[in-house]
Amino acid sequence: MKIGVFTVLFGQQSFEEALDYIASKGVQAVEIGTGNYPGDAHCNVAELLADSSAREAFCNAIESRGLILDSFSCHGNPLHPDTDFAARDRKVFEDTVRLASLVGVERVNCFSGCPGDSDASARPNWVTCPWPPDFTEILDWQWNEKVIPYWKSANAFLTEHNVKACLEMHPGFVVYNPETMLRLHKAAGSNVGANFDPSHFWWQGIDPVAAIRALAPCLYHFHAKDCRIDSANTAVNGVLDTKPYSDELHRSWIFRTVGYGHDASAWRDLISNLRMVGYDWVISIEHEDSLMSVNEGFERAVEFLKSIVFQETPGEMWWA
Repeated sequence: MKIGVFTVLFGQQSFEEALDYIASKGVQAVEIGTGNYPGDAHCNVAELLADSSAREAFCNAIESRGLILDSFSCHGNPLHPDTDFAARDRKVFEDTVRLASLVGVERVNCFSGCPGDSDASARPNWVTCPWPPDFTEILDWQWNEKVIPYWKSANAFLTEHNVKACLEMHPGFVVYNPETMLRLHKAAGSNVGANFDPSHFWWQGIDPVAAIRALAPCLYHFHAKDCRIDSANTAVNGVLDTKPYSDELHRSWIFRTVGYGHDASAWRDLISNLRMVGYDWVISIEHEDSLMSVNEGFERAVEFLKSIVFQETPGEMWWA
């Protein structure tokens, strides 16, 4: 396994400045944003698609510092009921897949998206319960008319380019837990799988270790991000919380850098179970901790993971 970082947290720095800093901390891999919600501060996709020399320089900037290009990320909503919005996000996704194919990157991280409740909708409608019956009817329409048709088509496109879409399971989108991820993987095809972020599971009350085992057939990427559940606030209001992320004192949960939501034992279990299900790729730090600066949160995550992440391939069981 390798320790990586999602470089969007260094968007205020130039690409090469960010790479220098990342490499200086002993990180081995980078995940680069290409547009939509993550932005494209370090990657002009149109320029790289059009110019092989620019692609070569881009890759060399990474490789010359002893880093690998882990994945591209373009989290958006390709199923948004606003057709212009959806078209923009789909184009970024498709161009990102084309670029990934050209530079030999096998993973593009994204969201499943979420449609509205009908073709007349203006905003997405995330359904979380089966009653009143309207909700079940909406959910059936979303999956059968929007979600599965789009992702089946996307799977064919991904297969053509030898790239996997790694869907981050996030509340607010139709794929938000193992059950919905496995449903879409089965319906769309093998090139549509999971980007696993344990913070989203802790937030929902899901055991991430159990989720890793359930998602073994399609676990293609991993984000290292923690979540701290506030037991006092959750005891009163539960885990569903629409207060701003900046209202840390009153929220039911907040995102934390790794080690500040769950201890080393919990993270050792996660990493061990990743190995048991066959995941041996990058552990990519995603810093969204509002209590720490970017540099402090990132550096503490790196130091924490260095003692947790396996660096070598296991040898023969000489004792068995």
